[in-house]
Amino acid sequence: MPAVHPVLYFDLGSPYAYLAMERAPSVLRREPQMEPVLLGAIFARRGFGSWAQTPARNGRMAEIEARAERYGLASLRWPPSWPANGLTAMRCATWAKQQGAPDAYARAVFRREFERGEDISDMAVLLECAREAGLDADAMARELELAPVREALREATQAAWDAGVRGVPSLKVRESIFYGDDQLELAAAALDA
Repeated sequence: MPAVHPVLYFDLGSPYAYLAMERAPSVLRREPQMEPVLLGAIFARRGFGSWAQTPARNGRMAEIEARAERYGLASLRWPPSWPANGLTAMRCATWAKQQGAPDAYARAVFRREFERGEDISDMAVLLECAREAGLDADAMARELELAPVREALREATQAAWDAGVRGVPSLKVRESIFYGDDQLELAAAALDA
């Protein structure tokens, strides 16, 4: 029977995606394929946006902090500008995927954002993350705005939507989509089935 490769759809602005990325390898007992998608485009398609701009904001942030503690992760530090405009960060993640390093790049960005409280709309932060991930930051800066990177992000987001992704993190196991970092255990059970 062929191995099943789970796909973890993420947007770097999502603290829930950060939690999922940190936990997925141990819960799933394998590295998922990291797939960058533009959450803002998914919001537009589904017809509503983020809780981060609603009265639920403070309660949800406290819930995420509690989850991180329960999972044994570093204490969260929210960037003052969160949620920042993440389009450039997601183009960088798409470029990193084209270089074969979406997981290393995502991990570097997520940790700077949610463990150190840094602003992912700051290009200097994104370039430092590329270097941390072992990528050529100068090449990333040159290629970031080129059509192949922009189109790849657009296509990946459309493909995720077509697969049933309505938010992040979403984990695809075979044809099933598990939405939310709290669904990793169910996804692991599906992988074992």
